[in-house]
Amino acid sequence: MHDYDTLRALADEGNETALDRLADLADGRGDLAELSELLDEGSEHAGRLLTRRAVENRDLRELQRLADAGSDDAGNELERLLRGDSSIS
Repeated sequence: MHDYDTLRALADEGNETALDRLADLADGRGDLAELSELLDEGSEHAGRLLTRRAVENRDLRELQRLADAGSDDAGNELERLLRGDSSIS
């Protein structure tokens, strides 16, 4: 188990693996605010995790927000849901 403060320090220094691990921890806690902050910091992994949650909840507004923030996955999922394609991608 990694110490949160150590992961945060590494992420602040540009370590993408530490940033991904922080996203995993936030996802495990259901901490959407931290996931959003990590997305704002450039974590593509946080974007994927938020996209997955938005798809599960069929939250089109959240998918649009994520797409606007630069998440290609969210944009693709939003288009898929708007077309009525119910298969999970």
